[in-house]
Amino acid sequence: MNFMKTGMLLAALTALFMAMGYSLGGSGGAILALLVAAGMNLFTYWNADKIVLKMHNAVEVDAASHPEYYNMVRNLAQRAQLPMPKVYIVDQAQPNAFATGRDPEHSAVAATTGLLQMLSHDEIEGVMAHELGHVKNRDTLIMTMVATIAGAVSMLANFGLFFRDRNAGIAGLMAVLIAPFAAMIVQMAISRTREFGADAAAARISGKPLSLASALAKISGVAARTPNPVAERNPAASQLYIVPGGVRQMFSTHPATEDRIAALQAMADGGGFDGGPGRSGEPATTGRTRKPSALDPTR
Repeated sequence: MNFMKTGMLLAALTALFMAMGYSLGGSGGAILALLVAAGMNLFTYWNADKIVLKMHNAVEVDAASHPEYYNMVRNLAQRAQLPMPKVYIVDQAQPNAFATGRDPEHSAVAATTGLLQMLSHDEIEGVMAHELGHVKNRDTLIMTMVATIAGAVSMLANFGLFFRDRNAGIAGLMAVLIAPFAAMIVQMAISRTREFGADAAAARISGKPLSLASALAKISGVAARTPNPVAERNPAASQLYIVPGGVRQMFSTHPATEDRIAALQAMADGGGFDGGPGRSGEPATTGRTRKPSALDPTR
């Protein structure tokens, strides 16, 4: 199903590329745009994860540099029966995390320093289990390609506003003006049920659904108030994150955080999860004073 969604998305974005190419250079521009789109689709399939990680200036870590964070991901990957992904840290204040890669054998997970500093060990475990849930559900291919291709469409549209062929008429102008709304194509192409699926997978992998619920409750409001330079430059990148940041709700590809928390609480109430804090009956957030996270990269 995800391969079909990816194909439909690429077809839509290619058509949009051709429309903008026509607005910039007539039929010759449309043919050139088709060739560029075909080459970009092929390049993006093989390299989108590298593009996304470079976009965030992500730094790869290992068991020597960040043992607790790395070993946490390794243990979760083993429980999920997944190949070990590459593990990254993004130096960014906004508390967030994402997964990328075209398949489980070529996957990577990343967390921001803001998230590692803010959450407890169990909450970080829930977040990283969610990202591995995306890997296990094979969501990362379409998520990663959207973030790169939709961004390229927006950049081409901005270019077109200045160099549009004046002979293209109203149709060409409309193509250029509509193109920046590529985020709306993202919203149609990526179902919001994807996040519920990754939350459910995280609950099974970590055994602590309420730890993830607690993490979502803590970071969602802070993420909305904290600047994210990458998402501001490329709004389509926001669909990568566990919670949207800096994107208006009409362009959000995520369900409401309250609905996600309620679903996780329902899972916990249903039982069947092992582990410590976050089991059935424990509230998603508590008034207890939390010790600094053991995974805080600044400690």
